[in-house]
Amino acid sequence: MSEIVIPYRTEPHPLTGVTSGKLGIWLFLASEVMLFGALFSSYVLLRVGAAEGTWPTGVEAGLNVPIGTFNTLVLITSSITMVMSWASLKMGNPGAFKRYMGATIALGMLFLVVKGFEYSGKFHHGIFPATGWPGASDPSTFYGFYFTITGLHALHVFLGILVNIWLLVWGLALYKTEPERFAGRVEISGLYWHFVDLVWIFLFPLLYLL
Repeated sequence: MSEIVIPYRTEPHPLTGVTSGKLGIWLFLASEVMLFGALFSSYVLLRVGAAEGTWPTGVEAGLNVPIGTFNTLVLITSSITMVMSWASLKMGNPGAFKRYMGATIALGMLFLVVKGFEYSGKFHHGIFPATGWPGASDPSTFYGFYFTITGLHALHVFLGILVNIWLLVWGLALYKTEPERFAGRVEISGLYWHFVDLVWIFLFPLLYLL
C-alpha cells in the first residue's frame, strides 16, 4: 500500500500562502475565538446590565491581583521562549530548541501550579462556582463565570503543555530527517500557545482589574 502524502506540508499552498498545517491551525483557532468570544461577550453583557452594587470587582470578589499579575508575566515569558525554540530550529540549533522548549513547558506548568494554589485558596474560604454574591439578582453569576472561563483556559494551557512535551521528547526525531517539517510543527504549536496567552491577557483585566 503506497504512502498517502499530504501536499504542502513544508511549502506554502499557492492559493493560501501558508502550509496545510498552518491553515488547519488557523481554522481551529477561529473556532476557539468563537468559544472564548461568546464567554467574554456574555460576561460583559451581564455585567453591564447588572444593577449598581450587584456585581463585584475582582478585588471585591477576593481575586488576588498580585497572583494574577505574576501568572500574566509567566505566560508572556513563555511566549518568548516558545518563539525562541522555533527560531533555534530555523538556525539549525536543536540544542537551544531543547532548552527553550523545556523552559516553555516549565513556565506553563508553573502557571498551572499557581492557578491551583489560587483555586485552593478560594475553596478554603468557601468560594465555589455556585457561591453567591450579596445583592446580586443571580447570586452565582460572577463566580460561575470566573471558574468556567479560568478553568477552560487552564485546560487549554494543559493541552498545550502536552503537545510541547511530545515535540520535545518524541517529535524531535523528525528533525533528523525532515527539519523543515518539524520546525513547521513547532510553529503550529507556537501559534496555539500564543493564542492561549492572548486569551489570558484579555481575561486577566476583565476579571481581576475591572
